[in-house]
Amino acid sequence: MAGYNRVILLGNLTRDPEVRYLPSGTAVATFGIAVNRVYNDRQTGERKEEVCFVDVTTFGRNAEICGEYLHKGRLVLIEGRLRYTTWETEDGQRRSKLDVVAENIRLMPLSAQPSQPSEEPPVEEASEVEEEPFSEDDIPF
Repeated sequence: MAGYNRVILLGNLTRDPEVRYLPSGTAVATFGIAVNRVYNDRQTGERKEEVCFVDVTTFGRNAEICGEYLHKGRLVLIEGRLRYTTWETEDGQRRSKLDVVAENIRLMPLSAQPSQPSEEPPVEEASEVEEEPFSEDDIPF
């Protein structure tokens, strides 16, 4: 059975990226983004907003670029795939998490960001990086 796993998100970073390195030397960056949705309630006509918080992981050169250029509050476009992870805590409870593995990251111009000064550095685009296979034991966190 065929499947298609693709996600495109535009949102603001909720925290600075944390960059670590696998024993193989591959960089891994983790960060969170907040994606806002504004809509009008059909029954009351009231304008409402909901926020979806998403954890993002990226590898290789993308991870290094994120560590260098991204910071909390920065607007970013993420293209990637969903990943479902399960693990067991120290007290034996099963936990699970759905996150996004970013394969393509586009830093949005600072002029598109409401709270940033008008001076704009060059926009960098991370190219696609193929994820190297690794085991759960390779992750240092």
